[in-house]
Amino acid sequence: MTDHTISTAAAADASLRLGVDVRAIPASLVPLLTGRPFSGPARPVSHRGSVDVLLQVIDESNPGDVLVVDNGGRRDEACVGDLIMLEAREAGLSGVVIWGLHRDTAQLREIGLPLYSLGAFPFGPRRVPPAGGAMRAAMIDGVSVTDDSHILADDDGILVIANANWDAVAAAALEIQAVETAQAELMREGRSLREQLDFTEYLRKQALDPSLSLRQHLVELGKAVEV
Repeated sequence: MTDHTISTAAAADASLRLGVDVRAIPASLVPLLTGRPFSGPARPVSHRGSVDVLLQVIDESNPGDVLVVDNGGRRDEACVGDLIMLEAREAGLSGVVIWGLHRDTAQLREIGLPLYSLGAFPFGPRRVPPAGGAMRAAMIDGVSVTDDSHILADDDGILVIANANWDAVAAAALEIQAVETAQAELMREGRSLREQLDFTEYLRKQALDPSLSLRQHLVELGKAVEV
């Protein structure tokens, strides 16, 4: 299931509900363009100082995939610029995540392909790249990304979810979003969240049983807000 309407917040809540391990990529990675969520199977690669490995992974990717570039979090060089981003867009990739820096910011905004990185820097690599094929893995500040990973990204951040768990997490996330959307609509119609959650009754029961959590109360009501 690939659905860009699934938010990272709902997917995070869904992972807790299901007891599934989902990793969040560090908040130090920020989107170049806001309001551009993306989702897809990860196509990771470790950058070696040359674009050849990036082109190789793009060549092996499918439309909808997400290019994940591990440049070791380096802040002394940009490893992706306008040509690679344009190539990725034309290949049908849904987004790019860089554990490092980008450049050609103005052109990247025009290209419009969603991008997360540590920021911009004018110099590209000035080191001599070693020979060899692409290393198809990425480690982003301790978060491992492999070909068995699914990437979900929006303005709240990036989640790495095992492909084997993606459908279950996505389905549960859509259920959570449906409940919260219905609650928000009732609030706009004048019914407060406290009323919907029967918060007065929760306080009464919690006074009798201090171990009762709001989460347990909501599970009984079938409501959202907490998982």
